[in-house]
Amino acid sequence: MNRKDLDPEESPGAAFGERLRRLRDDQGWTQDELADRIGYSGTHISAVETGRRSPTPRFAAAADKAFGTGDRFERQSRAVRHTALLEGFPEYVAHERRATEIRLFELGIVPGLLQTPEYAAAITRGAVRRGAITKQQAEERLSLLADRQASLTRSPVPLVYAVLDESCVRRTVGGSAVMADQLDRLVEFAEQPSTVFQIAPYDLGERRAFDLPLYILTMPDRSLVSYAESAQQGRLERDMSFVLPLMTAYHQLQAEASPQADSVTMITRLRKGTP
Repeated sequence: MNRKDLDPEESPGAAFGERLRRLRDDQGWTQDELADRIGYSGTHISAVETGRRSPTPRFAAAADKAFGTGDRFERQSRAVRHTALLEGFPEYVAHERRATEIRLFELGIVPGLLQTPEYAAAITRGAVRRGAITKQQAEERLSLLADRQASLTRSPVPLVYAVLDESCVRRTVGGSAVMADQLDRLVEFAEQPSTVFQIAPYDLGERRAFDLPLYILTMPDRSLVSYAESAQQGRLERDMSFVLPLMTAYHQLQAEASPQADSVTMITRLRKGTP
């Protein structure tokens, strides 16, 4: 039987799942047998082990009782719930590292894959000041972002299609110097042979296909995975009946957005301080 490899360094949720599976294997229990012992379904056990579902306090307490681990699972589950990463995002990142094509749309801020370190640090500092995340969670975000960006240099290099709402490049983050370097980074990104860069101008109005950030991945077997998020939650989707319409809408957005040459011209003008 094929089993998903678990990387406990990937996220607190992955670390929880890896420990749960390891202790279950040590006992010689199947997922269904563990499920019977703690009052959950085998499907639920599988989802927690692979990071697709976060462990609740009740689940963690039941696991501690079944394995005789004191409160280790309960303490570890708190780290999962207090992570700065939205549910579904760690699993998305695991797919992103293997994707052959990455399509993204973002509003308001430059997407993480294209951020300079200084821009990313400014974003996380703002979140810490607002009390949205802790300093430790900010470090977690920045570390994961660096790993994601490094994965873009793997061989073969994935194709990356980026459509940014105009608000991403007109909103100053971190001050003028940080923003100037960030705009330069976008131009460098557009010049790569494996990228397509476009701006969705404000005047698209109601023709803009999406109102939330969206990522669509093409995997090595040509299957599709999408990830969309709001301020409070993220959703990973692998059902093709849901993902294919998103891909169609993304293609429509690309057709409506400014061509790459015009998008780069806009960035260059902003870099020089002209409208």
